[in-house]
Amino acid sequence: MPLIIIAIGVALLLLLMIGFKINGFIALILVATVVGFAEGMPAHDVIHSIQSGIGGTLGGLAMILGFGAMLGRLISDTGAAQRIATTLIHSFGRERVQWALVITGLVVGLAMFFEVGFVLLLPLVFTVVAASRLPLLYVGVPMVTALSVTHCFLPPHPGPTAIAAIYNANLGTTLLYGIIITIPTVIVAGPIFSRFLTKYEKTPPEGLFNPHLFTEEEMPGFWNSIFAAIIPVVLMAIAAICEITLPKEHPVRVFFEFIGNPAVALFIAIVIAVFTLGLRNGRSLEQVMNITGDSIGAIAMIVFIIAGGGAFKQVLVDSGVGKYIADLMSGTTLSPLLMCWTVAAVLRIALGSATVAAITTAGVVLPIIGVTHADPALMVLATGAGSVIASHVNDPGFWLFKGYFNLSVTETLKTWTVMETLISFMGLAGVLAINAIIH
Repeated sequence: MPLIIIAIGVALLLLLMIGFKINGFIALILVATVVGFAEGMPAHDVIHSIQSGIGGTLGGLAMILGFGAMLGRLISDTGAAQRIATTLIHSFGRERVQWALVITGLVVGLAMFFEVGFVLLLPLVFTVVAASRLPLLYVGVPMVTALSVTHCFLPPHPGPTAIAAIYNANLGTTLLYGIIITIPTVIVAGPIFSRFLTKYEKTPPEGLFNPHLFTEEEMPGFWNSIFAAIIPVVLMAIAAICEITLPKEHPVRVFFEFIGNPAVALFIAIVIAVFTLGLRNGRSLEQVMNITGDSIGAIAMIVFIIAGGGAFKQVLVDSGVGKYIADLMSGTTLSPLLMCWTVAAVLRIALGSATVAAITTAGVVLPIIGVTHADPALMVLATGAGSVIASHVNDPGFWLFKGYFNLSVTETLKTWTVMETLISFMGLAGVLAINAIIH
């Protein structure tokens, strides 16, 4: 019965979100309540479980999500993102412009949500297309691929960070494994795949947006821009290396474990960005603080959806479903990594939202970590890989890509959907390869 109840709960979630277009947070809370009652939990226990699930999830994530949004907004609104992109494009030249945009997408995408990075960087892609006379998809797909890959695999991006919090995975280890998977994935799904798309001769759509392109004087320097963007990743990576190579009480390890904590690393980056991107570039402290304040509204709904996923997860744990799944899995030979990927893939295809698919998957498969002793960091990456597969008409990203690249629905399925599926399968292959090596 517990598995049947979960199946009904997930089906109800699909019905609410797809059939009735119910907001993701409302749908998750409603489904969590229904599942709790169906599992025989008393009413006050259901409420307590939902509240503790929300609190437990956001308790570890609120600072990371908030600081990440602030840093992303500082990078975009001070012209740092444009500086990074234009400098790399100039340095790499016309022949290697794809690689410049891949690096730009990876660097800029770390600190902001996919949709924000997409809208921010597309005007730069259009500028490159106009100047180089290269095909639009040939230039743009590598950058979009890089943004999507960060969403799957690289903390401190909010997606993998949220899943890691549920699985209790070490973020430094997740980042290191994620970088290993990212490199071949972004090459195959980006520059290589885009070479097959030159037959789609498209021009940027007219009147879709009116981007603000910064003047040379308005933008901060390149090294200031790149340093503010990547310092959280550098600190987290150093902390992970220290954890692997140094004894637990070693003062260097203790120091870097503190400043390499994602929340601390992002806070350090914000302090640096306030001075190097803001104050030193002619902005007042009030203007810079207004930028950081405005950033929070943009992530409010995604924060609540993550919280709703945490509530659903906690109900599954508190109702005993988790123990039932764990007992069921104790005798199985099915790879938990493959299970993560499959569940996330099914939910992604049905729901459209990669974030909801990933968070829901984490709640469903969480109990098998203890039973199978699967590596939590690889579970995070397997879930992230499954959550982007086969994006189609129920995914907002599908329509964003279609609109900005001026494609038909059929063309979008042949380009965007294939690209996302390539990322998913490359991610799964990478996870299984790393798992085979470390075990």
